[in-house]
Amino acid sequence: MIRLAVYGAAGRMGARICTLARDDPRFDLVAQIDPAIDPTTTRTADVSPDAIIDFSSDEGTRSATRFAIEHRLAILVGTTGLSSQTLSAIDVAAGSVPAMVAANTSFGVAVLTHLATQAARLLGDGYDVNLTEVHHAGKRDKPSGTALRIAERLRRDAGIELPADRIHAIRGGDVVGEHTVEFAADGERIRLCHIATSRDLFARGALRAAAWLHGQAPGLYTIEQALGLPASNQP
Repeated sequence: MIRLAVYGAAGRMGARICTLARDDPRFDLVAQIDPAIDPTTTRTADVSPDAIIDFSSDEGTRSATRFAIEHRLAILVGTTGLSSQTLSAIDVAAGSVPAMVAANTSFGVAVLTHLATQAARLLGDGYDVNLTEVHHAGKRDKPSGTALRIAERLRRDAGIELPADRIHAIRGGDVVGEHTVEFAADGERIRLCHIATSRDLFARGALRAAAWLHGQAPGLYTIEQALGLPASNQP
């Protein structure tokens, strides 16, 4: 059983991870930490953790990274908007502990990205590629960070020219998240789509990734590697 610490435990994602971890036989939730509320808290049980999942803040991630290095713990970072200073700290940590930065912890999105890249390579030139993402009305960033990462993979790994006007963002209602990559040519269209119906999928993905990360050799990993796919080199 993996003794788990959660940084950012009072946040929406952190709270769901804690709830799901309690019912997951792979984990023993031994620490719930939220630096924004009580930066001195280290654990809720008199047991040292084996792994950390961090969904906190830029400063909280640096604190979690220091804790991971000090206690030689695997660390999964799901916090977004990390500064270059924090990313550098994680790179340093990866020299002594297994570390992963996953701005989207959905394994389905990782598969979608892989399949879209493979499709682009197989289809070659002659197809117009469009990427569409849909999120709830309250989401501020347009396009989503996930859409931008998919686009970067298509450009870098498949050699596709995907201009900004081919990345479409729609905001409305309470949509959790949809990402669609479409290849269109004369006489046919091919669509690859991932639809999130619950935010719990991200919490479950984080737990699955942390379970895989625990026991790995020190290094910086990607969520694709947890699926047995080549590393994307993209957080």
